[in-house]
Amino acid sequence: METAFSEEQIQARVRALAEQISRDYDGEVVHVVGILESGFLFMADLVRRMTVPVECHFLKMESKDTDESGKQRRSIVYGSPGPVEGRHILLVNALVDSGVTLDHLVQQLEMKNPKSVKAATLVDREDRRRVALRLDYVGFPWEGDRLVGYGLDQDGLYRNLPYLAALPADIAS
Repeated sequence: METAFSEEQIQARVRALAEQISRDYDGEVVHVVGILESGFLFMADLVRRMTVPVECHFLKMESKDTDESGKQRRSIVYGSPGPVEGRHILLVNALVDSGVTLDHLVQQLEMKNPKSVKAATLVDREDRRRVALRLDYVGFPWEGDRLVGYGLDQDGLYRNLPYLAALPADIAS
């Protein structure tokens, strides 16, 4: 494995994002929703550095592919982030890839009349995006190999690394 983003680079970028988010919300309460499992470390570091009032929530999102009458169908299921109406919602995930599941969640939340819905990610795989998803806060763009560490895993391992490492294709498969 080769280090893609060091612990120092990540922490500097998290500080900068927290400052930007705090300026953007300017004293408003922000309901930060961490997307499990990968987003928990990024969210923890981010909210500790934010200077606006924060309420923390978590939800788990999963996509399931099923075969219905010979046609592939993808279902996206997730838990409740709690009450949304009239609140500023900030969705936090470590990595956004195709954007399909996050876009679906944003659309569902927007139907519940929030004050705002924004998304933050540490790593943006825009080169793999399949939907026109707008990310409001991005740590780093990435087009290389699969990443592990800082919440991202490979078969349940490596989440605890304080940095992000590129996992060569022969190991990632």
